Amino acid sequence: MQTQRIKSLTTILPKNSGRDVYGHVAVRHQGGRHKRFYRLIDWKRDKDNVGARVISIEYDPNRSADIALLQYADGEKRFIVAPVGLSIGATVKSGDGADLRAGNSMQLGSMPIGTVVHNVEIKPGRGGQMIRSAGTSAMVLAKEGGNVQLKLPSGEVRLFDEKCRATIGQIGNVEWRNRVIGKAGRSRNMGIRPSVRGVAQNPRSHPHGGGEGRSGIGLPSPKSPWGKKTLGKRTRKRKKYSDRYILQRRK
Repeated sequence: MQTQRIKSLTTILPKNSGRDVYGHVAVRHQGGRHKRFYRLIDWKRDKDNVGARVISIEYDPNRSADIALLQYADGEKRFIVAPVGLSIGATVKSGDGADLRAGNSMQLGSMPIGTVVHNVEIKPGRGGQMIRSAGTSAMVLAKEGGNVQLKLPSGEVRLFDEKCRATIGQIGNVEWRNRVIGKAGRSRNMGIRPSVRGVAQNPRSHPHGGGEGRSGIGLPSPKSPWGKKTLGKRTRKRKKYSDRYILQRRK
């Protein structure tokens, strides 16, 4: 796997350490990671009908998937997420005239039923926002009335506009979940700070804390550090505007 840094496609990723715009810790257990460069990924794949050759497959510290560096026929270079089967020297293309090969991008309406896709747009022209992590893919199930049904990795079946773009194939680095961190220092280099169990804290810091000797999490239910119910409590907000696009809920 080759690595090379192209200044026009990389920028230093600033450290926020889990802080919000006010400087308050919004996400705990983050901070202290190694310096990173952010690679600008081409999520839109809007350079139609221009062939591009894969000149390298690279590791990206900002995501679980590997990335591929493309060089187009006019000399421009762009990064994309690397799907399974894409190798150095392969040619990829965007647009409805492209072949049904891994790495090619086109509108969902141009794909036959049963096509496996990733990097799917939610709204036409916005760029891929769904199915971008390693090993994930969706499948085209049906087409009706200007819409395309996709079965998502969660098992949910959802409607998309047929003009939304997607990239063919399953994202590579499928075995990324089996990686072994190996030591505490690597977690710190990744920006993951230690997390302390609630029962090991004092009662002022956590609802589970305090007590003589070892103690359980108490009744009536487990709590977050701020006293909110955690296990069994539904926390997701229903998005009313998107409910009409969901045909089958996730399992």
